Amino acid sequence: MSFESFAVRDGIRVRAGLVAAYGPQVGSDAAAEALSYGWEHWDRIGEMANPAGYLYRVGQTAARKARRATPIADTVEHASIPDVEPALIPALADLSESQRICVLLVVAFGWTRVETGELLGIDESTVRTHLRRGLAHLRNALEVSTDVH
Repeated sequence: MSFESFAVRDGIRVRAGLVAAYGPQVGSDAAAEALSYGWEHWDRIGEMANPAGYLYRVGQTAARKARRATPIADTVEHASIPDVEPALIPALADLSESQRICVLLVVAFGWTRVETGELLGIDESTVRTHLRRGLAHLRNALEVSTDVH
């Protein structure tokens, strides 16, 4: 597969994962760096079993260097998000990084647990655990009950 084909098919997945992890600004910048690295080294990366997962890790390194201590809640202007519970952004920021990524990719972006696990390099059962714990934390923080009366 050519890098161009990869970028069209899987580049969006790398970007979505990094945005879920680090917020829109840092995540987008990290994805650009990761894809740039991928283009420069495609002869080696293109032969890997999971090039998207590898470039996600490259993007993580770039994001961590760029972000240092900026919490995700500070990267999103609350007024720019229409029709969202105001307490959601701080509640998402309180999740562990793994929980936040899994919740955003599966619930907000509509990915399957398998797709999420492939990108993150973890088992589907681990995604399921992060998802369950993250959603439980969000329900508690937002005082949402799943009980039906």
